[in-house]
Amino acid sequence: MDNIVKVFRNTDEISEFLGNFWKQKIDELKSNKFYSIALSGGNTPIKIFNYLSENFNDKIDWSRIKFFWGDERCVPPSNNDSNYKLANDYLFRNINLDESNIFRIKGESDPIEETKSYSKILEANLPNVNGYPKFDFIMLGLGEDGHTASIFPHEIELFNSPNYCEVAVHPVSGQKRITITGNIINNAETVVIVAVGKSKADRIFEIISKTEIANNYPASLVNPINGIVNWFLDVESSSRL
Repeated sequence: MDNIVKVFRNTDEISEFLGNFWKQKIDELKSNKFYSIALSGGNTPIKIFNYLSENFNDKIDWSRIKFFWGDERCVPPSNNDSNYKLANDYLFRNINLDESNIFRIKGESDPIEETKSYSKILEANLPNVNGYPKFDFIMLGLGEDGHTASIFPHEIELFNSPNYCEVAVHPVSGQKRITITGNIINNAETVVIVAVGKSKADRIFEIISKTEIANNYPASLVNPINGIVNWFLDVESSSRL
């Protein structure tokens, strides 16, 4: 596995790079194709979405993108915990994007039933490659505990589930979440882990250095079939590398 580390001064620089990357990919698409992106939740994406909506509103043909999620909290879409609400408030509302291009995980539904429903959505809207739906781009975050998507250390076995989606439980709050699993993550064309801030520096060092403790972190299992993990870091999160 090849860890490609890109260090940026701040989240705006990460957003600028990401916007230009998406623009290039969409400009290269054949006329009947779309670009599939799985988004993450958290504070950093808020800044990214805000920047993209302000600076790439007219630069990207948003109608060529289909948006999905890597995970979702089991709350209604109007709840401030909702990853969908976050993307809708800070990005979708501010760009020219039809609702038919948005494939949200329904956090208000029965969690087990929704893992089945969302798996069918992935099957219907993504090409099947290597026996699994294939995303063009997956954006992942990194928790201070080493979790990614909504796969936490105490449920690390969910990463290797044969199912496309699983129900996860937050170790502190007990909140249920729906998450895609490792077979989907590692099947993507491009996987990017975005992590900013000093609180992430130790985990990043441990994972990239392949220390023994990193085996406890779900994020250490991100190992795409194409062999490349892209890390988008800021100065603080990369400070131990």
